[in-house]
Amino acid sequence: MRYATAYLILALVTGWFGGCKSPSASFYTLSADRSLANSGATGSIAAVIGPVTIPDLVDRPQIVTRVGDNEVEINEFARWAQPLSGDIGGVIAADLAVLLNSPQISVFDLTREPPGVWRVRIDVMRFESTPGRDVTVDVLWAVRPPGQGRPVTGRSVAREAVSGPGFEALVAAHDRALASVSRDIAAALQASPAR
Repeated sequence: MRYATAYLILALVTGWFGGCKSPSASFYTLSADRSLANSGATGSIAAVIGPVTIPDLVDRPQIVTRVGDNEVEINEFARWAQPLSGDIGGVIAADLAVLLNSPQISVFDLTREPPGVWRVRIDVMRFESTPGRDVTVDVLWAVRPPGQGRPVTGRSVAREAVSGPGFEALVAAHDRALASVSRDIAAALQASPAR
């Protein structure tokens, strides 16, 4: 009888704990904006994107969302699939490749300084996400022509509405905001007298 009671208690405890499961994490990645169209440029611009810096607050695997003027939430179950700074650089490179009609746009490469290549530095000042409302991306950027030419600098502040509930819509709004930043950088590259 004593063994039967012990087995019964063990079975109940095992069944109870076996039914408890924490939610699984979802992973997100930024994407190039598919609505971009090339500018008809000849494709002669070669550029390397990087370095890319981002605020410490969002430099983590979890997606950080704003819940109030002075409050943020670090979402343990909504995560970036790769480091955010690398994802931002890759998206801007892909957007610029379309906008400039150039296959010669890549991300930062520390191993070499190829001749004839423009350098694009990205300093993200704000990367804010407000679920169900909007996202804001505030970027200082510098475009340096090949050689030691004088850089062209600019600031792009893009705010995009979030088109639906959930993190998928939030990340898609960031894609559109980064496309706006990419348009500004592409315009600076095309208008530069060093070209």
